[in-house]
Amino acid sequence: MKRFTLGLILLFSLFGYCQENYPQDAFRSPLDVPLILAGTFGELRSNHFHGGIDIKTQQREGLPVYGIAEGTITRIKVSLWGYGKVLYIAHPNGYTSVYGHLQKFSPKIEEYVKKLQYEKKSYEVETFPDYGELKIEKGELIAYSGNTGGSAGPHLHFEIRSSISEKPTNPMLYGIDIPDATNPTLEKLFVYPLSGNSQVNQSRERVQVNFSRQPDGTYLASTVNALGKIGIGFVGFDRLDMAANKNGVYAVSLSVNGKTYCSYDFESFSFGETRYINTLIDYDYLGRYRERIQKLFKSPGNYLSIYEEVYNNGIIDVSEGLSYNLQLKVSDFKGNKVILNIPVEGKKEEIKIDKEDDRTDYYVIAKKPNNFDLGGAKVFFPENTFYEDFYIDLKKGRDTVTIHRNTVPAHRNFTITFDVERYSEEERKQTFIARLDDRLNPRYLNTYKRGNTFTARTRDLGTYTLAKDTVPPTIRTKNFKEKQWLNNYRYLSVHISDDLSGVDSYSATLNGEWILMEYEPKTNTLTYNFDDKILDKKQCVLEVNVTDNVGNKSTLSTPFYRN
Repeated sequence: MKRFTLGLILLFSLFGYCQENYPQDAFRSPLDVPLILAGTFGELRSNHFHGGIDIKTQQREGLPVYGIAEGTITRIKVSLWGYGKVLYIAHPNGYTSVYGHLQKFSPKIEEYVKKLQYEKKSYEVETFPDYGELKIEKGELIAYSGNTGGSAGPHLHFEIRSSISEKPTNPMLYGIDIPDATNPTLEKLFVYPLSGNSQVNQSRERVQVNFSRQPDGTYLASTVNALGKIGIGFVGFDRLDMAANKNGVYAVSLSVNGKTYCSYDFESFSFGETRYINTLIDYDYLGRYRERIQKLFKSPGNYLSIYEEVYNNGIIDVSEGLSYNLQLKVSDFKGNKVILNIPVEGKKEEIKIDKEDDRTDYYVIAKKPNNFDLGGAKVFFPENTFYEDFYIDLKKGRDTVTIHRNTVPAHRNFTITFDVERYSEEERKQTFIARLDDRLNPRYLNTYKRGNTFTARTRDLGTYTLAKDTVPPTIRTKNFKEKQWLNNYRYLSVHISDDLSGVDSYSATLNGEWILMEYEPKTNTLTYNFDDKILDKKQCVLEVNVTDNVGNKSTLSTPFYRN
């Protein structure tokens, strides 16, 4: 069981937070369509666990979104990334509901937000209304579903959090029913030698093990011959009814000869720990093969709270001549489960695959700060940047340096500093630090420029270079032409883009007055709604200014007519 102090148990029970006491009838659905999920709570994402559920919106935007219970709006945020347009509603029973990737808010909330946007002359805003200022009734229209922010397609991101701790909990714990009659799917099984003298099937590296379905519905793995300390990992997913998505599983457990060695579930977690997901998965395998293996043993630096029970850090000590019956059980929220039995024999064998020699001239001690000179650049790793010590592969250079490869996770930001003394003042204005992707395309990093040095902070290992952007952004009209009559138009649309460093900022005026243009980076589109301002001139002039991340600027000035 998860361990809480007595004081925390008493405190949480007063507010209804004990895991046996989630209210079942307090909340309605945020949508009036059948609930079909594109993403489950706790699902494994890039550097984080998914903090809510993603509800499908029939592949379209604009579905009405409703407050799940009486409450008051405590936070509104409009952002280009993350949750995009998002609402937070605090409820009297001690929970907060969150609604993300919205297309737009309900009229009263939209008016509140646009007033702030015009005051700040900014599309991106964040506000925390006074408690009770924007009250919401159960079932009240609060917004329309959308695709804003970091969304990859139309859906509603929905969360339920504790209003005190802000920890998210699985929304399905509150009686929000999602049909699921299908067992999870196990795709791959891996066994890891975890010490220098351990072996698995004549290998000192991770080994994939085959398995097959048995007549009783369980699965049986091929016999594993091993010796020393070993661990188990798997690749799997869950499918819910009426959806083909490969969603995350809810609970996992591993037993050895009937004793639980490791079990965890996705009932709840804290956002402060979510980056420790990189200790739960095999990050090296992810970096090499773009697939996440979930480990049933705890690696160094793993401080996740999701574990129900752990014995010996999930590590199995295999002795020669003994037999072990391992059982891996993977379950979804509805209790559907798949069971894999893994026979292990303690047997010493000739080693055919030895451990890869990863030694280099450079070694990182995780608990200490580390500083390396790369010729034209320096890299500094603060203490506890990494979870464990390792040999780091560094390639020196003048304008381009390589800092290992993205197979080792960094928990904290580290800094890269380039010497730019040889560049002229004019050249420095258009130069920035970039990370090269797999196709060697430069990706802009926020670059701090001071004197003869450029510095960037990042948590991604890889190849970094100095890149130069001399081309200003492009701006063009999208749904209208210069000097066109726009009497029946509801909005203006403008396309903006930058070929290298990316768009940093933009602004727009109509007849000399600042106007709100909503920016959607996924389509490189700025949109102005004619409802925002009453035009008192037939001939209007729209002016749009765009600046990229190194200061190159472009301006579009175009007249149009409207009665």
